[in-house]
Amino acid sequence: MGTTRLRIYKDVREKKIKIKRNHKTNGINGSPVSIFLLTAPYITLFFVFIALPVFISAILSLTYFNAIQFPSFVGLRNYVSMFSVDRDFMQYVVPETLTFAIIVGPGGYLLSFIIAWMLAQLPKTIRTILALIVYTPSLAGGVLIGVIWKSLFSGDQWGYLNAFLMNFGIIDAPILWLTNPQYLLGITIFVALWSSFGIGFLSILSSLCNLDPELYEAAHIDGIKNRFQETIYVTIPQMRGSMYFAAIMSITNAMSAGTLAITLSGSNPTPQKSAQTILAHMNDYAFIRNELGYASAMSVVLLLFVLLFSKIANLLFGNRD
Repeated sequence: MGTTRLRIYKDVREKKIKIKRNHKTNGINGSPVSIFLLTAPYITLFFVFIALPVFISAILSLTYFNAIQFPSFVGLRNYVSMFSVDRDFMQYVVPETLTFAIIVGPGGYLLSFIIAWMLAQLPKTIRTILALIVYTPSLAGGVLIGVIWKSLFSGDQWGYLNAFLMNFGIIDAPILWLTNPQYLLGITIFVALWSSFGIGFLSILSSLCNLDPELYEAAHIDGIKNRFQETIYVTIPQMRGSMYFAAIMSITNAMSAGTLAITLSGSNPTPQKSAQTILAHMNDYAFIRNELGYASAMSVVLLLFVLLFSKIANLLFGNRD
């Protein structure tokens, strides 16, 4: 009887293995045509909206192009002019871009982790509601964000912040928050941090809510004694993938938020170039001065900045296996 059951079990197992092999050989997993059809939409979108624009921008960066005449080849002249002739680029754009990116990128990433960790400790219903509230600002476009914060930082006596400070006697006259070079960059950084809880934040929160509890039990047996050690030796290693994704999203968001100062101040260049990031400078040359070749060169430099910071994020959070 036992031999018969064993034979039946082996026959069923062999049939399952044969079915799996046939599926891999003849089915969707093994057919090159099927694989191509599945990946074709992504490959097409990637090529049309990412690879092709980057390639065209790199080509235009080697030309003089004013959007009217046909581009004329100038070689590396745009890059040489960027670092030697354009005084605004080295004096204002590079320092302010680095300041903005270093504060908003790691700062937004750290805030996302801290707030996600705090929300993960709450019951599911409360966590969902608070996560939606925190995530909502990232859904608002730059223009809507500008309208909200321009009302708060309006330079007249009816601006919310000015009215509040004047009612309590802290100031005697309204402050031009968004046109004063002393405040504009700081306000831009603050607003960018406020809207930085995007997909990366949700990724971290999702990982925190799906940690393996057995690893914590094993860690306590091995000598883990407090929550800080749990976070360093158990929590973060389980979240390496989501933390890497969140770091990349934080970097790209920090770089793409560079035009926020234009929306807030209502001018490009910003007042006394106090918040003139590389993206704002690029828009100035591309859409106001119509020097598209030079603007393309700046976009290539911006891409190199993103790749550099992404490489650093990969070294910190990438898979080391």
